[in-house]
Amino acid sequence: MDLLNTLVDKGLRREQPTRAEALAVLATSDDELLDVVAAAGKVRRHWFGRRVKLNYLVNLKSGLCPEDCSYCSQRLGSTAGILKYSWLKPDQASEAAAAGLAGGAKRVCLVASGRGPTDRDVDRVSETIKAIKDQNEGVEVCACLGLLSDGQAERLRAAGADAYNHNLNTSEATYGDITTTHTYADRVDTVHKAHAAGLSACSGLIAGMGESDADLVDVVFALRELDPDSVPVNFLIPFEGTPLAKEWNLTPQRCLRILAMVRFVCPDVEVRIAGGREVHLRTLQPLALHLANSIFLGDYLTSEGQAGRADLEMIADAGFEVEGADEVTLPEHRAAGGGGCGSGAAGEAGCGSHGVCGTADSAPATTPAQAKTPAQATAPDEAETPADAKPAGDTPRTDLVAVRRRGAGTDLAPNA
Repeated sequence: MDLLNTLVDKGLRREQPTRAEALAVLATSDDELLDVVAAAGKVRRHWFGRRVKLNYLVNLKSGLCPEDCSYCSQRLGSTAGILKYSWLKPDQASEAAAAGLAGGAKRVCLVASGRGPTDRDVDRVSETIKAIKDQNEGVEVCACLGLLSDGQAERLRAAGADAYNHNLNTSEATYGDITTTHTYADRVDTVHKAHAAGLSACSGLIAGMGESDADLVDVVFALRELDPDSVPVNFLIPFEGTPLAKEWNLTPQRCLRILAMVRFVCPDVEVRIAGGREVHLRTLQPLALHLANSIFLGDYLTSEGQAGRADLEMIADAGFEVEGADEVTLPEHRAAGGGGCGSGAAGEAGCGSHGVCGTADSAPATTPAQAKTPAQATAPDEAETPADAKPAGDTPRTDLVAVRRRGAGTDLAPNA
């Protein structure tokens, strides 16, 4: 397929695809899916080999958030039966992190619900970062605390944080439909603050909230312009008790197309499969490793994930290997600070998982009857799918949504 050959060539050169090309990836048919995965896999292997980076989430403060993000089980007004607790002490957080590190994770993502941290909150997290780093040499720590005020990113960097996560989640055009208590511009500003402080920026999206193909392409192109080092791709977990509880728009095939599109647009970035992979990719999770080079190990913020041991077996069975603590994740030109996907001659200038860190659900699935060929996808609206479209014969797998009842905030051992 000429489209895929073109996208591979551009990915190897770090050149940005056109909007029409990105839309065409989302519009490919199920018959073309393995070709799409194989093509995006060439780009993934070129920049990241067969390594899979493991990340581990520690939810420092769960629930009771004043923001109204429609996708989030911790939101204002949520009746989801999730764990609710205030700040973990540094030793508790460090103990929780140790479980993930023992399971092979090289990055710990410290997340707290809320609009953004107070200065006292930054002090708490700084103490936690120090406790984790004192006990685990070489560990990477990413903080995800919401919107940052001036000077807070610098304080986290001084405390030893390596990265900061704040997801865009969806396109600027539709952001107001998902959240009203803060703006898309607020999120962009926080990513800029992380960059300016010398933190590795982590920012991604949520797929499955009823957005169009054009919305998905918009947010991924916006992410490329922000140039984060990692892009978590979340697939919406429709929690009962949240406004998006009935949004079951994803199929495993749709999720793979989204991941492939992200890889083509952000070829040399750490693409992380985040919240919802077990619910929506299901038995096709191993194929997603050919597109993404990073996953979360074990459970998420408020939901249970696949068993940590099963994650490791999946990686090995698919012919990949866990990235070692002494290995550099990013390609040399990014790791050296020489610029990312936006720095190539022909180019242009993230922890996510159902919470402040972000969650993603994908745009509605395209049925074979609705799908357009790559040649037809020449304008943004040509690959769009009606927001209420449902994949034929697909039944929501509500049985796969399980609230986290172990690990941080409980007396039970974590899943790692």
